[in-house]
Amino acid sequence: MGLVESLLENEARKFIKRKDSDAGRALEELRSSLYNDFRTSEGAKRQQQRFCGPVVAMTFNFMVAVGVIMTNKLVMGKIGFNFPIFLTLIHYTTAWILLAIFKTLSLLPVSPPSKTTPFTSLFSLGVVMSFASGLANASLKHNSIGFYQMAKIAVTPTIVLAEFVLFRKAISHKKVLSLVIVSAGVAIATVTDLQFNFFGACIAIVWIIPSAINKILWSNLQQQANWTALSLMWKTTPVTILFLLALMPWLDPPGALLFKWNLHSSSAILISALLGFLLQWSGALALGATSATSHVVLGQFKTCVILLGGYLIFNSDPGIMSIGGAIIALCGMSAYASLNLKESGENSMNQLQKQTLPVSKSKTESKATSEDTTSLDSITTTSANVV
Repeated sequence: MGLVESLLENEARKFIKRKDSDAGRALEELRSSLYNDFRTSEGAKRQQQRFCGPVVAMTFNFMVAVGVIMTNKLVMGKIGFNFPIFLTLIHYTTAWILLAIFKTLSLLPVSPPSKTTPFTSLFSLGVVMSFASGLANASLKHNSIGFYQMAKIAVTPTIVLAEFVLFRKAISHKKVLSLVIVSAGVAIATVTDLQFNFFGACIAIVWIIPSAINKILWSNLQQQANWTALSLMWKTTPVTILFLLALMPWLDPPGALLFKWNLHSSSAILISALLGFLLQWSGALALGATSATSHVVLGQFKTCVILLGGYLIFNSDPGIMSIGGAIIALCGMSAYASLNLKESGENSMNQLQKQTLPVSKSKTESKATSEDTTSLDSITTTSANVV
């Protein structure tokens, strides 16, 4: 019995070791998989696409954008912080501090190798982003919300033209028609809230080009390389901060350092800064998941909500014409979204056919080779029987 018990113990020990080895191997494979997902640029990009698709990204951006525009208008209006470039600088400095904390905690996605993206592209994006964000807040300060949104209409044709010139990217006539309907609706919706200011109008016009280029660069760098939104923000934010510091003396009125900071004003500006970080992140996610044009159309959709917010908070009266324009704009947005979904489905089908075609072709060739081999074997057998 002692010999039998010894054998059983040895077998049990071997079984436990084998199980421990299998469990260790499975744990190592899981650890390796997590490393590839979070510690490589390709894995991080896949995770961003998996958890933040077009609908999630654009919904996130929509909710944050409405909040940050209202908060910025409150900060520059009721709080009296009339320094839009300084406010933008606070936004990006807060974003950089948060990104540095993410970096310290190893929560920041890994950037692609430097050789895949030229430094000039990242530097250009940082510069353009400083002008786009700084001039946007300056336009919001000197213009009414309606005029601010009206200026955004010109960004759409600018993006379409720039993408056609730079990348030979054209859109269908149906999409062009839907964009025209959206722009017309927004124009009608905002015409009753237009308060013209010459200096504000000049800022709004100058802001159009960097805003369009900013969206195109964000979209292309994420879709053509393995950049995630956070890793791209980490690389470009220092450049943006540097150029915002250079813009402050030119566009901000004097007296920024004399502003009276108290708990109320500091809390409002801090909330604005946190929302600014979320706006930059959500905007980058939306541009990476969709396109620059789709992001602008989303911006026009925000207009309808912002007009209502302006009516409730800032006592602006939209009127029947504005409501009708908003309805027209929503119809155009629905048509554009429908065309986008249709094209996405067609592109997915084409990609699926391209992937399955080589497999089918190889199976056909394999079958033909098998048939040829069978025929050759039968001929050889027949020849042998004749001999």
